[in-house]
Amino acid sequence: MKNIYKLFLVSLLTGGLFFSCETTELDLADNPNALTADQASIDLFVNSIQLAFAGGIEGVNGLGAQLTRIEPFAGRDYLNALQPGTLNGFWGNAYPGMFADIAEMTPLAEAQGFSNHLGVARALQAYYLVALVDMIGDVPFSEANNALEFPLPSVDSAASVYAAALDLLDQADSNFGDSDAPDLEVDFYYQNDFDNWRRFTNTVRMKIFLQTRLVDSDAISSFNAIVNTGNFIQDSSQDFEFPWGSNLQQPGTRHPEYGANYTPSGANVYRSNWLMNLMTTTGDTRTRYYFLRQTNCTPGASCMPDGDEQNLQCSLQMPPQHYIDQGFGNLFCFLEDGFWGRDHGNSEGIPPDGLLRTSSGVYPSAGVFDDDTFDGESLLDAGGQGAGISPFLLSSFVDFWRAEVALVSGNAPVAGDFIEAAIGKSLEKVQGFGAVDPGADAAFFPTAAENDAFISMIRASYDTAATPEDQWNILAEQYWVTLYGAGIDAYNFYRRTGFPTTLQPNLEPDPGAFPRSMFYPLSEATTNSNITQKANLNEQIFWDTNPASAATGGFPASN
Repeated sequence: MKNIYKLFLVSLLTGGLFFSCETTELDLADNPNALTADQASIDLFVNSIQLAFAGGIEGVNGLGAQLTRIEPFAGRDYLNALQPGTLNGFWGNAYPGMFADIAEMTPLAEAQGFSNHLGVARALQAYYLVALVDMIGDVPFSEANNALEFPLPSVDSAASVYAAALDLLDQADSNFGDSDAPDLEVDFYYQNDFDNWRRFTNTVRMKIFLQTRLVDSDAISSFNAIVNTGNFIQDSSQDFEFPWGSNLQQPGTRHPEYGANYTPSGANVYRSNWLMNLMTTTGDTRTRYYFLRQTNCTPGASCMPDGDEQNLQCSLQMPPQHYIDQGFGNLFCFLEDGFWGRDHGNSEGIPPDGLLRTSSGVYPSAGVFDDDTFDGESLLDAGGQGAGISPFLLSSFVDFWRAEVALVSGNAPVAGDFIEAAIGKSLEKVQGFGAVDPGADAAFFPTAAENDAFISMIRASYDTAATPEDQWNILAEQYWVTLYGAGIDAYNFYRRTGFPTTLQPNLEPDPGAFPRSMFYPLSEATTNSNITQKANLNEQIFWDTNPASAATGGFPASN
């Protein structure tokens, strides 16, 4: 029965999960993908909510990754590249999607004693509300999904929405305390382990407190109070992640990155030159798991110094002057050893390089492990066939949060301990995906000694850093490597701290001010007269009290 429900739901929602949420109102009345009381059980409601959550957060993680060089950003000018339609799907998965389902489901679940279902829905809503604030700022909450009373809902202050998220987490914990409540028919995340769901709610609280530490003098103590309970995500068995399947169609359940890159025409998405360069130059033992090279030579590199105008036009060009001035002359266009990606802000057309460019690897999208095969012709249906994960909240992320708190509190050695622990957890999780690719040559798997050497090198670099700023850069760089697949937290960290200052600049010498928040979605701003569209992307989230961004210079330093 569980498989029937899962296949039905994925089939129903896959088309609307990422791209088709173009509903222009915040109520559910006319949403064709919505579930109503006469159409679905409470189990179908809560699974619809789980799937909408996964689609929305997966999408916004991609945007956060692009803004922070974890993935390449294809816009020379931030303002023109990030138009009001950018977050239509993210918004649609929330208000006419999962939030409307929660509003419809709640009285039914309360009447029938489905407390665990309510707890899961409220916990997911809390996380999603925080993400909406982090990306946009003030958003509707108190008037949302009440079309009869508020057909055009107004926004609530961002700080009050954060407070509402904390209230929802309290309600969720109370719901999980009902021992008589039935289990979910399908729990995509924790398989009805409500101890883990409680760890999740506490970890979301920690996320909220960390993100508000610049505006709340009690935030650090509140964060540490949860740490002292020990009841939060601490190891990989407690990680909060969405599992994808391997079905190609009817329904298609593969990881989006796999679907985009393991095609007859090869890879359709570029990898970040900045991230690949950082990982290869530090000898990061996760590199072969993150990236699959389809060739052993990139034009412009020492193996092909004359370049290739057809497949990599920039291989015939000199680095722009501002790259040279900022010390990035050696990180332009190409890397050695077949790592073929794109620079931040490269908006050129797409050449016929799908079978040459570096593809997504076995982590987290369950593609192919890089064992020096260099065969771009055989990727279709290869590797783990897309049965990967979307890593939303991992124990390694939490250790980096604790490192940040320690460094802010003036305890650099303890911060180093948490960085070391976080990398170790990440290596174990990522390298566990080697078994996902049945054709991987295990001779290329890193040894325990190689992993230990890498961690020791990072720790030694941190301990001998010349300045506190250098320590922050090491923390930030390693956090971002670990955040591969989960970019919204990198975007938040960057706006909160300004680190790392080692990011590759935009190819455009004057790309405009770094975006501190996004426009309201076009789908809502054009139909709701109570929402005033922003003039630009300069508006800072309430917890972001750092200096304003500028077209050149300003905060953050790497623009």
